[in-house]
Amino acid sequence: MTGFGSASTTTGGVNLSLELRSVNSRHLKIHFRLPPGAERLEETLREVLGASVSRGHVDVTLRVGDSGESGEGAAKPAYRLDEARARAYLEALATLKEQWDLPGEVDVGLLARCDRLLEEVATDPVEAVTDESVRGLAGEAAAQLVEMRLREGERLATDLLGRVEALDAGLSAVEELTPARLERETDRLRRSIRELTGDVEVDPDRIAREIAFIADKWDISEELVRARAHLEAYRELVDAPEEEPVGKRLSFLGQELLREVNTIGSKANDATIARIVVEMKNELESLREQNENVE
Repeated sequence: MTGFGSASTTTGGVNLSLELRSVNSRHLKIHFRLPPGAERLEETLREVLGASVSRGHVDVTLRVGDSGESGEGAAKPAYRLDEARARAYLEALATLKEQWDLPGEVDVGLLARCDRLLEEVATDPVEAVTDESVRGLAGEAAAQLVEMRLREGERLATDLLGRVEALDAGLSAVEELTPARLERETDRLRRSIRELTGDVEVDPDRIAREIAFIADKWDISEELVRARAHLEAYRELVDAPEEEPVGKRLSFLGQELLREVNTIGSKANDATIARIVVEMKNELESLREQNENVE
């Protein structure tokens, strides 16, 4: 199912922005777009998403940047001492003091006046990102994603139930046509026997056994019962609580329904029933495609 969720926050002087985009997939596939150095956060993101989403291809995009804020809570600048330069300054000043017999001591205050002893170290904002901050961000974005998918699911449920009703109507039409089919075949068989035998009397029991054999061969009562049971189970799953994943079970029921409809078609021996079966198989194909969108 398709969906989108996003969340952003600022923590420790670092801006965090997370986007989640999902499209249809039979299984859960998560693709990460993380800044360099943030690979350690992948496990946390996968854990949070796995608890909220069970099917779909989900793209996860995390952006990290320096907020530029100052004051308490902001990232503090870091400096590095150029020890070689400081040592050279100390040695030069000590030599100067000794050669010129100058008073005073070489101390920190004097050394601090020397140029380029300290240089600011560029810090990577990714290093300041914690698992906890990402967990909270992912939970917020996932909630939005799930909410959007639920709204789509409601519309999808209406479509699925409409197709189930169409399949149920097809089964009823087939059931209504079934008795006439056997009657027509019985009449055809009797006419054929009369044409072939003429005035020769044929054992009525032999004819009855042949008709019984055809009736058993063409019987689709079991297929109709099973198909209706699958449709009822399908309705119950569509109406299941929102938090219960049902997509895989709906796919299974769709496969079983197709099996029963195919068997009915193979036993049809009737043009009208065959046409109804084709229409039902078209509905089942649409149902199969929609099942893959259901979590």
